[in-house]
Amino acid sequence: MIGLAAGTRIWIVAGVTDMRRGFVGLSGIVQTALQENPFSGQVFLFRGRRGDLIKVLWFDGDGLCLFAKRLERGRFIWPQATSGTVSLTPAQLAMLLEGIDWRRPVRTQAPQLAV
Repeated sequence: MIGLAAGTRIWIVAGVTDMRRGFVGLSGIVQTALQENPFSGQVFLFRGRRGDLIKVLWFDGDGLCLFAKRLERGRFIWPQATSGTVSLTPAQLAMLLEGIDWRRPVRTQAPQLAV
């Protein structure tokens, strides 16, 4: 996992993105469609049409980083909106990258009394 500074904003870019895009294309979406600066240190997440591939665009202070992850089974959970952004916490990002439904995580077991 990338080491994000405290207070780093994490954004899901709603809708479907052409996954053939690279650094220039994705940073162009951030600048034009979202009106944000791709060099701000914020994290931007993009998902393709099939839903099994995401790309993460992040400026680490030295240069743009582009990470990709493909799930072998299942799909990444994405908002229903077709445009705009959704903000995530670092914990929600970790769940998303694991293929877990970050919108409503479910505990696997309820706490029991110790006595």
